[in-house]
This record gives sequence, structure tokens and C-alpha cells, in this order.
Amino acid sequence: MTAGALSLILVAAVLHATWNLLAKRSDAGPEFVWLVGVTSVVVCTAPLVVLFVITTPSFGGLVPLFLVGTALLHLGYYLTLQRGYQAGDLSLVYPLARGTGPVLAMIGAVLILDERPSLLVVGGAGLIAVSVLALAVEGGRPSGERATPMRAVMLALLTGLFIASYSLWDKYAVSTVAVSPLMLVWASALGRGTLLAPRMWARRRVVRDLWARSRREIIAVGVLDPLAYLLVLVALRFTPVSHVAPAREISILFGILIGSRFLGEQKAGRRLSFGGVMVLGVIALAVG
Repeated sequence: MTAGALSLILVAAVLHATWNLLAKRSDAGPEFVWLVGVTSVVVCTAPLVVLFVITTPSFGGLVPLFLVGTALLHLGYYLTLQRGYQAGDLSLVYPLARGTGPVLAMIGAVLILDERPSLLVVGGAGLIAVSVLALAVEGGRPSGERATPMRAVMLALLTGLFIASYSLWDKYAVSTVAVSPLMLVWASALGRGTLLAPRMWARRRVVRDLWARSRREIIAVGVLDPLAYLLVLVALRFTPVSHVAPAREISILFGILIGSRFLGEQKAGRRLSFGGVMVLGVIALAVG
């Protein structure tokens, strides 16, 4: 992996962990996902217009198909992630989701994109898999007076499946179909805003209340989320997905530390040790 790609991914990891803290703090469901999606559409529209004026990116062939596909995959990801945060701790759900995704993405990259990772990369994936299993087992143990619901673990693992799916889909979109990364990010946000609109209209009072009490968090996530993923997509244009997807998960450590420091979550020490093993796996995947 080049220094440029790694730099993009590290910056994206910090932004990603930050917006996940804000999403967890909101303690909201689909309404938060919808409001963030609408905010991201507003944020991305002006740069997209400039992009069209300057470069006139392609919008024919398979481009519409990949724009719709990324919108659907990201909608599933955001809804599942937000429900996971409602069911369990940030320091559990975040590393489980982010740790599962790269292993599945690497397997998919081999089977679908014909990438050939080295033994070091495979070993790194094994370390991540073991850490994910340890976190899942630890997540079901009591913490104080309350046990973490297994539902949170399952939602985190399902989120990891969505992460792997959109990583492979978007990698093919930006590197083979030549879809603009900015257009892909915009389509993801527009899909959330459009597909959830009927339900949000029926729940408009809840949406208004959430906006009133969490406006700052919604706007911040609406900016940080597309910016973080835009950096990842730029890296994907010239870097194998079997390297990028795992390297992104350096944010696992940030997520565990944030959950402990800002949310007062328990068992952060054990989770941090598991996260450290994950990061060793990430390093192996990044340099292998």
C-alpha cells in the first residue's frame, strides 16, 4: 500500500470513529439515518455540480446500476448499525462491525475480484477473525448488573456483512466502471433520503423532535460521514480492496477508546486488548 493511500485511510478512520460517537449519542433509529442522509445530500450537491461543470463525468452504461446498488447497500448498513447502537455499547458494536467487514471483504475480493493476497494478508485476516470471535463471546457476559443483549452482537455482525458488500461493490464501481467517488457518495445519501422519506413523513413529529434536540450531531455526521468515505473511495481507485478494507479498521481502537472515555462504557480494557489484536491483523493486511 502506498503512503498516499495509507494517509487517506488514517484520516478517514479518525473521521469515521468521530461520527460514530455522535451517532451512538443520538440514541435514535431510522429518523437519525434519514436526517443525516438529507444533510449529506445538501453538503455533497454543490461539489457535485462543480464536478459536472469541470469534468463532465460519465453517467451512462453501468453507472446508474452501481449508483442504485450502493444506495441500497449503504441504506442497509446505516439502519443496521444504528439499531446495533440502540442495543449495545459503542465499544462492542463498533469493533465487531468494523472487524468482521474486512475479513469478509478480503474473501470476496479473492472470489469475485480475483485478487491474490499474500500469506501475511491471510494471517492478518485470521487475527481479525479471532478477535471478532473473542469480542462476540465477551459481549454476552454480564457487565455490572446488565448483560449485553446478543441482539447487539448479531446486529454488529450483520453490519460487518454490509460493510464487506459495499466495499466490494464500490471498489468495482470506482476502479472498473469509473464512477466518480463523489457521485457514489452523493447517491448513497440520496438513496437514504428518498427510500426512507415515506416512513419519515408518517413519523414527522418524531423527526422534528429529533432535529430539535440533536441538530448539531446530525449536521456534524452529515458532513463527516461522506467526507470520510470519499477519502476511502479515492484510495480504492488505485489500491486493492483486500488492503484498503482492513486498513480502514484502525478506527477500531478509536471507537473503543471513545466509548470508554466519552460514554463511560464498561469492559473497555478487555475490548481494547481484543481491538489491539485486530489492529495487528490490520497492519499485516496493509503491508502484506
